[in-house]
Amino acid sequence: MYIRVLGPLSVRHGTVEMAPTAQKPRKVLALLLLNHLRVVPVSALIDELWQEVPPKTARTALQAYVFHLRKQLTRTTGLTMAEVAETMLQTVQNGYRFAAEPGEFDLQTYHRLERAGAKAMDADDLRSAAQYFRQALHLWRRGPAVADVEPGTRIRAEVAALEQSRMTMLDYRIELDLRLGLHREILSELAVLTSRNRFHENLHAQYMIALYRSGYRVRALEAFHKLRHNMINEFGLEPSLKLKKYHQAVLTLDPALDEAVVVPLPQRSAENLPEIPSVASSF
Repeated sequence: MYIRVLGPLSVRHGTVEMAPTAQKPRKVLALLLLNHLRVVPVSALIDELWQEVPPKTARTALQAYVFHLRKQLTRTTGLTMAEVAETMLQTVQNGYRFAAEPGEFDLQTYHRLERAGAKAMDADDLRSAAQYFRQALHLWRRGPAVADVEPGTRIRAEVAALEQSRMTMLDYRIELDLRLGLHREILSELAVLTSRNRFHENLHAQYMIALYRSGYRVRALEAFHKLRHNMINEFGLEPSLKLKKYHQAVLTLDPALDEAVVVPLPQRSAENLPEIPSVASSF
């Protein structure tokens, strides 16, 4: 079984797609998959499906959705209903749990690579950390997690947490590439990322530094002014003081930009390893 939630929802067994098309059972499946191996209480599922005004038949309707999901699993896997209920879509502690170990599940792989990258950073293996993060980020497809599922409050919270994790990982991965001297190699990617994330100041700062280190001083200044123009027009706000300092450093050819760090990496705890050379004092 192959499960995808980092983008549109997809659950396939061989060539057969088993994810339901009707929105309510699709929501049930999505919330269970986002909480893979964890029990989702009946109350949480009802809240997701009907928000604050569930009908009197909510529990019965939820049981029907779960039954149909199990029935679809039996059709696609060849297991009996009893086997599916025991090993895959379980009833546990007044809730449900999707407990199957799929052959490939993008969310599991994403978290495994996330942990591997963090461990590599902890060991000061920046190249491996960047590679793990790059692989994790490549798992994402179009849009946010379960992009084609109409979210309620529970799914929306899970999706927001994953999106924050994704953006944090992206910040770290770009920072690692800059520390590894790959500023030229990531220019095209940063151009796309800053156009898609017009107000993400870390990405714009990283883009400015990558341009500057690649010898494109004027383009670095243009990147700052484009962000400033957009922020003033949209929100009436100036860029942050930190970003203004990067702009001033580009203007004055400040050598501190050769070592500047936009996103500090997490503090390493293992056996008090020494710190990575960090941000110049002026930043």
